[in-house]
Amino acid sequence: QVQLVESGGGLVQAGGSLRLSCAASGRTFSTYAMGWFRQAPGKEREFVAGINTSGGSTYYADSVKGRFTISRDNAKNTVYLQMNSLKPEDTAVYYCAAATRPYVRSASAYRYWGQGTQVTVSS
Repeated sequence: QVQLVESGGGLVQAGGSLRLSCAASGRTFSTYAMGWFRQAPGKEREFVAGINTSGGSTYYADSVKGRFTISRDNAKNTVYLQMNSLKPEDTAVYYCAAATRPYVRSASAYRYWGQGTQVTVSS
C-alpha cells in the first residue's frame, strides 16, 4: 500500500512557474514508476509525465515537453513536477500516481493515486 499526498499547487500568471511535490508513505516507493496526470473541468484525466523507478528515464506528453520536468528523490520518497512557461490551458487538478511498471501512460495502469492539487494559470 502506498499513500500519496500532492502539494505545491496554486494560482500563477501565464509564463510563470510552479513546482509540485508528491510525498509517498511506505518503504516501497522506489519500486514504483511514478506519473503525473491532470484533469481539467469537463475533460478526461490525461497523462502529463512519468519517471521510472531509478529516475534515469522520463517521458512526457507532447503538450508539456520542454516546459515540464519530472524528477524523484527515492531517499525522500518524493516525486516532483517542475512546471515552467505555464499556459492557461495547463489549468487543472494535478494528480500523482504510482504504477508497477514504467513507460505506461494510461491512467488504468496506475495503482495508487493522490488526492490532487489545483493549478490555475491566469492569462
